[in-house]
Amino acid sequence: MARYTGPQWKISRRLKYSTLESGKELGKRPYPPGQHGQRRGKLSEYALQLQEKQKVRFTYGLNERQFKKTFDEAKKLEGRHGENFLFLLESRIDNLVYRGGFAKTRRQARQLVAHGHIRVDGQKVDIPSYRVKPGQSLSLKERSEKVSVIQENLENLVERPDFVEYDEEKKACVYKRFPERKEILNDIKETLIVEFYNR
Repeated sequence: MARYTGPQWKISRRLKYSTLESGKELGKRPYPPGQHGQRRGKLSEYALQLQEKQKVRFTYGLNERQFKKTFDEAKKLEGRHGENFLFLLESRIDNLVYRGGFAKTRRQARQLVAHGHIRVDGQKVDIPSYRVKPGQSLSLKERSEKVSVIQENLENLVERPDFVEYDEEKKACVYKRFPERKEILNDIKETLIVEFYNR
């Protein structure tokens, strides 16, 4: 199954959840798209679990295979399975480029990584699924610092999460630590995702 590249707003409306984390998608029409969008019945337990899984999958922009593989990796770690799963997703380089303010959306961050604009500890990384370890730093390629889109994103960023530290001079950010559960996706019930895969 290929990664979804269609309209993100339509997905957000269908799930009644802002996958871009901005809330803009649900501002004008906070109901599912389509002729019968406002007449949806009560969801079954399975549908609720599936919906929760899809919210997270579309938020991070993964295909089903990548998503399940990361879920299985989280099972091997100590601690709560659902929380570990979210922490692994947050550690992806495309997500941290977005969190650091280099990109406006995760899709844009994925493109910046794939086009070779990002360095991890000074080394070029062009694989969006690369997992960054706490303590590693993300910086821009020298020529990429002058790219207008990146400059605009850095200037317009309102705030960064506490687990990402930004250095204005070096135009680099450090992934200080794994996030705490309360710092990411507060509206997500990760236990439903665990139930979905363990059913």
